[in-house]
Amino acid sequence: MSINNSSVSVFAPASIGNVSVGFDVLGLAVKPIDGTLLGDVVTVSATTDSDSSLLVIGNFAGKLPPNKEDNIVWSCLLLFNEQLIKVQQPSVAVALTLDKKMPVGSGLGSSACSVVAALVALNEFYAKYHNFSFSENLILRMTGQMEAKISGSIHYDNVAPCLLGGLQLMVPDENVISRTLPSFDDCYYVMAYPGIEVSTKAARDVLPTSYSRSDVIHYGQNLATFVDACHRQDKSQAFSVLTDVIAEPYRTDLLPRYQVARDYLTGKGALAVGISGSGPTLFCVCDSKQQAQQFSLWLEDNYLQTDLGFVHICKVDDVGAIAL
Repeated sequence: MSINNSSVSVFAPASIGNVSVGFDVLGLAVKPIDGTLLGDVVTVSATTDSDSSLLVIGNFAGKLPPNKEDNIVWSCLLLFNEQLIKVQQPSVAVALTLDKKMPVGSGLGSSACSVVAALVALNEFYAKYHNFSFSENLILRMTGQMEAKISGSIHYDNVAPCLLGGLQLMVPDENVISRTLPSFDDCYYVMAYPGIEVSTKAARDVLPTSYSRSDVIHYGQNLATFVDACHRQDKSQAFSVLTDVIAEPYRTDLLPRYQVARDYLTGKGALAVGISGSGPTLFCVCDSKQQAQQFSLWLEDNYLQTDLGFVHICKVDDVGAIAL
């Protein structure tokens, strides 16, 4: 039984993994302009029970494994407790509640939302009620471990922006992991989830094991140009190179209607169009709210494929995970 007045709730936002130009090394946190919580919420409560528990609620709860042992939030609790043991900090039984607001296999960082919300909520709970907390860097490394448990390899392009907010560039330094890049806050990001699932593993399996020298040069040049343009706040230059030569050419066949939508939106003046993470969510960068609204209506009519699909007009979320 939980003790209601001793609890912490944390919201973790959706993110665009890769951002087309930076496979596994770029990620952008986004938030709908209408105030919708596009992400997951995890609540950690004190309990009088001797064992911890997990309750899963929300629109997409039914898409998760029924056993708590198979739920990534439960795995987060186990990892968190392991870290407590390493620093000789006693653990306590808690009641976890996952409000699963994010569709699974959407390309919006669904697993990252659950992982980040869980680990930050646990950290906030211990900080508030047990006078102990881990560093932000360690929490970030733990989120990477959890992502590896899901996809088979450590990558931070969803968990870093989800935790830290903004546009994040992953760097090969375990003490740093991620650097915040200047983003373009006046842009609008239209996020269109068609209502079908694409597993991260399946989307990674279609990628080649090696790339040509010209592709490698093209990738490096585009990513370097994008990073430079972000620092100079050259919006035109930045989005002119937002091209995915690593994943999109091989994943397009997994995404019904994507190519048609991409061609239409690009032809109508979108700054950039790409696959969010491993898909099937499409993201479209717009210069104005009016353009974003027009594209949003078109995508609702032409890209959504089931009743679970949705379109949100978003801005950059500079905050990341936050206690509610």
